[in-house]
Amino acid sequence: MDFLDPDLQAYAEAHTSPESDLLRRLNRETHLNVMKPRMLSGHLQGRVLAMVSQMMRPRRILEIGTYTGYSALCLAEGLAEDGVLHTIDVNDELEDMVRSYINQAGLEQKIQMHIGQAANVIPTLEETWDLVFIDADKKSNALYYEMVLDKVRPGGFILADNVLWSGKVVEKFRPKLDKDTEMVLDFNQLVHQDPRVENLLLPIRDGILVARKK
Repeated sequence: MDFLDPDLQAYAEAHTSPESDLLRRLNRETHLNVMKPRMLSGHLQGRVLAMVSQMMRPRRILEIGTYTGYSALCLAEGLAEDGVLHTIDVNDELEDMVRSYINQAGLEQKIQMHIGQAANVIPTLEETWDLVFIDADKKSNALYYEMVLDKVRPGGFILADNVLWSGKVVEKFRPKLDKDTEMVLDFNQLVHQDPRVENLLLPIRDGILVARKK
């Protein structure tokens, strides 16, 4: 669901720094050849992720849910000189495509891709995270959040995507309360009531929940 009038959305994108040629090609290839292209972060959200990363200059980023690699490339734009981004996805069918774009970006030394269940991979990564982006199976949002929070440095950030769930978090936008929507509502409330973080829900695209560890 688009929460902005289409003309306002177009205006916002027109007054946002454009995608690089590489991101534009990845965007197009995803829409042409990959199922569920709506999962791609896309231009506006991609620039938000890049801007957050550029403001933080993180040394260690964790991304849970790679898809075709668009958001990883955006997040990597702000990495510190010695920074590394770890990205996890369960879908090995997209691995060659993702690695191709990582290589084209010259980021093969900066982005480490892990194929497997995130719940199994996360404990193997002995890192302290500056920035975490959760964008995988929504039923596991709370699990991933709890798994990573202790490893996020004080002042570090966790971002979670799709927290507006096509508007279904608001009762008038859903015919009934289904299980998936209930899990998104529960996760949003979990973060909102967590005394360990400060939180902000941004109505960008399908919603980004920002949590800053105290």
